[in-house]
Amino acid sequence: MRSHAYPGVVVTGTGVILPGADRPEAVTAGRGEHAEPVDPTRTLGRGGRPRGLRYKDRATQLAYCAADAALTDAGLLTDGDLTVPSHTVGVVVSSNTGNLDTVVRVVDTLRAGTTDALSPMDLPKVSCNVVASSVAIKYGLRGPNLMICNGTTSGLDAVRWAATMLETGRLTRAVVLGVEPDTAPTRTLLNGAPPLDGAVALVVEDTASATARGARVLARVGGHARGTGIAECVAALSAVNPTPPVAWQVPGRTVPEEVLPGVPRNDLTTAWGPGSGALGVLQCVAAVGAFATGATGAIYATAGDDDHDATAGLVLTPPSDSR
Repeated sequence: MRSHAYPGVVVTGTGVILPGADRPEAVTAGRGEHAEPVDPTRTLGRGGRPRGLRYKDRATQLAYCAADAALTDAGLLTDGDLTVPSHTVGVVVSSNTGNLDTVVRVVDTLRAGTTDALSPMDLPKVSCNVVASSVAIKYGLRGPNLMICNGTTSGLDAVRWAATMLETGRLTRAVVLGVEPDTAPTRTLLNGAPPLDGAVALVVEDTASATARGARVLARVGGHARGTGIAECVAALSAVNPTPPVAWQVPGRTVPEEVLPGVPRNDLTTAWGPGSGALGVLQCVAAVGAFATGATGAIYATAGDDDHDATAGLVLTPPSDSR
């Protein structure tokens, strides 16, 4: 089990693009009974018809919306223009099924025995990093660009990679996105269950840079752990955060009762359905919402349970925590 503390990384912005939820405080409540699917055209319209959506897959469109919201919330984007040098902002995106519908469509066309029917608009979207690269191009973000697609731990791993790049000086700030679309191939993988069909985002930044530009701090990244099993992961998180957590974002319903007994548990997969690669980022955004509504202690987020090949964990602490 590996763990690492990140004392100099803070969250300065969030973006929530979910059916019936558009702010961190609303994430825990889950999808409303009559919530309409997110319409990226309306979300990005700004009073007119947004450009650049026509040939983009749904995952990319949703990611555009979340990135726009998070960058704006962090004060890094004003009227569509960056307020900081473009090379200081990186992009890390987590999604396991983001472009799956495009891949399936192209494979089905090839399997039919012809290349003539392939769309030239589809071919660039077959690459698994299309969401991250598209966000970077749209907003002119010239820092390091990563797409993480490694299963259930993917979302928290994305936050870890962004924090690591901040700690090592590769970046000053990054937008971290988790996105999973509702498409026919995704539902097939989930045996018909509706996926998240939305995107969430965090802007993480090194403390010195956030202070220098007068940014509002929404949360602090206390540490990360990754290895096999929930119990070991939680123990590793406790090693980098000796104070017991006030809440725990659990990876699902199958969590051992003997781990962190008495700590309130929050299962976002019950609220939103299978989160897959977006779950870890969603958990972090929910923690920001908890701090905004008065939570005063550390919150643990974990993704990947004992039935998977790995478990990842993250500690988030309130803005007032100076550790």
